Amino acid sequence: MRSAITVSLVPETKGGPFVFSNGLADAFAQAAALGFDAVEVFPPGADAPELATLPELTQRHGLRVAAVGTGAGWVVHKLTLSHRSAESRQRARQFVRIIIDLGARFGAPAIIGSMQGRWENEVSRDQALGWLAESLEELGEHAASRGVPLLYEPLNRYETNLLNRLGDTAAWLRTLRTRNIRILGDLFHMNIDEANSAAAIREAGPMLGHVHFADSNRRAIGMGQTAIAPIIAALREIKYAGYLSAEILPLPDPAAAARQTMDAFRRNVAHE
Repeated sequence: MRSAITVSLVPETKGGPFVFSNGLADAFAQAAALGFDAVEVFPPGADAPELATLPELTQRHGLRVAAVGTGAGWVVHKLTLSHRSAESRQRARQFVRIIIDLGARFGAPAIIGSMQGRWENEVSRDQALGWLAESLEELGEHAASRGVPLLYEPLNRYETNLLNRLGDTAAWLRTLRTRNIRILGDLFHMNIDEANSAAAIREAGPMLGHVHFADSNRRAIGMGQTAIAPIIAALREIKYAGYLSAEILPLPDPAAAARQTMDAFRRNVAHE
């Protein structure tokens, strides 16, 4: 397993669950100094000028890009893949496609999180899931054509009413034709909706493609109530070899959150 930490380039997310928010150069320098393996990037779009510095930053600091988030599609543009409007869904898919292309340049998958949307009002759950499935079929294959998987993140019940548990998500993804979608297991979301996070990881098994390394209060591991040892044991049991990426609140401050994350990673994982 490898370590990663998050940086958001989206002003609207300032103070949200991203450790760094002062630009890529700052995030890469701090991540490298602390010994992280990679940085997970949350951009406003694939055309953000600052992204042009990524090739140089990854080379200079010896870090990889762990994943690229698509959440700005919702946060900034209010686009979802399950919207009742076909035109809106198409714009959402296009936003995700260009993020997939961006990540693929660095061998990194894109993440579908908040852009999955929800069902409400005149839209039924079956309709919303049907539209989401259509989008994931297309986007999963687009990612495959670029040589990377696509990550789908079950969110907690307060953020979506579509899919909240890893096991349910794995079962639903298996009904799709595309085989290029992996599950992102976020330990914060799992703390809310899973009865047992370690069991949920075993249920997801080889479909687990990425992990957000967050404690029960969405702070760094060790700053909440999560019992991390059984979770790491479950990850080892399924032979998970991906990233543990800190998508967490920058508390008490970004530097402290980053240090705590690396300390927790070293204590629980790095001796492998």
